[in-house]
Amino acid sequence: MKTDLRNYVLVTGAYWADTIADGACRMLVLFYFYKLGYSPFQVASLFLFYEIFGIVTNLVGGWVAAKLGLKTTLIGGLGTQLVGLGMLAFAPQSWLVVGYVMAAQALSGIAKDLTKMSSKSAVKLLVPDDAQGELYRWVSILTGSKNALKGVGFFLGGLLLTLIGFRSALFVLMTLVGAALVVVLTMMRGHLGTPNRKAKFTNMFSNNRSVNILAAARIFLFASRDVWFVVGLPVFLRAELGWTFWQAGGFLAIWVIGYGSVQASAPKIMRRWAGEEGPDGTTATWLAFVLAVFPALIAIGLSANVTPAAILVIGLIAFGVVFALNSAVHSYLILRYAEGDKVAMNVGFYYMANAAGRLTGTVLSGALYQWRGLEACLWASVVFVLVAGVLSRLLPDARAARTQRKPVDSKSEVPTAEVTT
Repeated sequence: MKTDLRNYVLVTGAYWADTIADGACRMLVLFYFYKLGYSPFQVASLFLFYEIFGIVTNLVGGWVAAKLGLKTTLIGGLGTQLVGLGMLAFAPQSWLVVGYVMAAQALSGIAKDLTKMSSKSAVKLLVPDDAQGELYRWVSILTGSKNALKGVGFFLGGLLLTLIGFRSALFVLMTLVGAALVVVLTMMRGHLGTPNRKAKFTNMFSNNRSVNILAAARIFLFASRDVWFVVGLPVFLRAELGWTFWQAGGFLAIWVIGYGSVQASAPKIMRRWAGEEGPDGTTATWLAFVLAVFPALIAIGLSANVTPAAILVIGLIAFGVVFALNSAVHSYLILRYAEGDKVAMNVGFYYMANAAGRLTGTVLSGALYQWRGLEACLWASVVFVLVAGVLSRLLPDARAARTQRKPVDSKSEVPTAEVTT
């Protein structure tokens, strides 16, 4: 148990380091290339491979983790992040064109999802099967801290771009990730989980109905955020409100840090509604429908010429609180639904859907903003959230979840899917 806890601390620390670097790199790329005169859609296209390869990584990475252990995917993620940052840091100026930057961002997307999958799956290895409350608390803390640190990365990226420039900032980020990789290589013991050499790639595609529905809801939930957050909002703050790079990066950082703090506190906040069984499909449903109200109100406020800065700050704070609670519930439910011997593959499949949602939101964020501005992005967000809510209605409630906690039939070739883990 001490070894598991030690490894979990190490993998979490490495995940945090990679998260800060990933968030900072995203701001560097976004603002640097917008400053060079790239259109909003061109800026969005820079992140296209980041999200596409995130889908592939979660699908293949879950299988690799099941076969070789989570330590392998963690080290692979950190090493890949170093290569991606190095491609941007050492490239001649003439190389920094759309195709090259997309390739570098593809490596960053692979790195981010490998480290995330490793850390999220590691929680499952530490928490006893019958301790659902503890599982919810640990997942919320990890997810919340990750998003808070991603916000730190956003601020750091904008600040470093202002103070020391694009390339020097990248060298700082490479030092951070490199230090994390050295610590993991020298201090981690074992494989972080029991490798299953017989794991089949076809098992990545879940036959667990609850996992599949949750994954579908996750696609639309994250598309609803990134359709305005990735390109539309930062470009609006810079172009329409005249904010500096560090001011825009700082606002996004504060929003994400606050969002992460709410996620970390989700078990306490949701205790009144979730009850002893923890949140379930009903919880995810009503949170999604409440969430849809806020982008609609922001869009209406902008069209009515209400002070843009005020309506955005107030509206996005409210959106962030409810979105954070909804995301935390999803992150708990995937581990609750995941099958004990397939946790890495179930989590990988789920985060593949997460990446698909981000990809959809990213592409539409640039396209819709260039077409009709931020209001179009916000109305698309409303539609996506409502679809996520409808899908969440198909998830089991706490009572149904209890009835699915059946032991595996040793005579059956296919294990019974366990909803609790």
